[in-house]
Amino acid sequence: MEGWRSFKKNKLALIGTGIVLFFILLAIFAPIIAPSGINDQMLSDKLKAPSSEHWFGTDDFGRDIFSRVVFGARISLWVGFLSVVGSIVIGCMLGIIAGYYGKWIDMIISRIFDIMLAFPSILLAIAIVAVLGPSLKNALIAIATINIPNFGRLIRSRVLSVKEEEYIMAAKAVGMSNTRILLSHVLPNSMAPIIVQGTLAIATAIIEAAALGFLGLGAEAPNPEWGKMLSDAKTFLIQAPWTMIFPGLAIMLTVLGFNLMGDGLRDALDPRMKN
Repeated sequence: MEGWRSFKKNKLALIGTGIVLFFILLAIFAPIIAPSGINDQMLSDKLKAPSSEHWFGTDDFGRDIFSRVVFGARISLWVGFLSVVGSIVIGCMLGIIAGYYGKWIDMIISRIFDIMLAFPSILLAIAIVAVLGPSLKNALIAIATINIPNFGRLIRSRVLSVKEEEYIMAAKAVGMSNTRILLSHVLPNSMAPIIVQGTLAIATAIIEAAALGFLGLGAEAPNPEWGKMLSDAKTFLIQAPWTMIFPGLAIMLTVLGFNLMGDGLRDALDPRMKN
């Protein structure tokens, strides 16, 4: 409750939350909001400027850009949420094992994290997709994989601190199993930084999905993924700038919303940020 009260006082965090909720609702009600189908083509209307008929204009196939941006929210949020959930599950599992058991297990897992972090994240994602093959599913797997070390190292450092607390010693003294200690005590007391990092990681995942889509390694045509839309529209930047402006704005606003919300959660949940 104290964290929620602190969060409500942060106006930027509330603005970010509002932006995020707006795009979530946009994705949920996309079939109702979109005025036309994402693949409805009208070649006679291609590259038309924004108007009352087509709010965001049309692309080179005469498709309504507003409808495609609205449905694109589903893809970007889906990739963002699922990839981060996958990263959290695997990263936390490895991080907890490394931090709690230590010794050679910690050394092996930590070295794996170090090797993965030695590569620029987007290059590692490109390499993974290149091996698996270009597709939205493989892009999601790549994004989840490259974010595993971030969550693993975060939860590991937290576990190293928590496992020295007196209540953990007491749990061991009464014969509680390691699995129960991890699930009942260590994990719940390590989740605050994971929630904050997870919110910020969704923003990063959306950018990475857009980057892979722009490079032709993510969503395939005719899916209205925002990065793919930017890639398809780059040829018409001068002739029809609206084909790039609106997908770009959608990416920017979504990422901004998650970043503002994540900063607010950090301030609310991190005791070091409180007076």
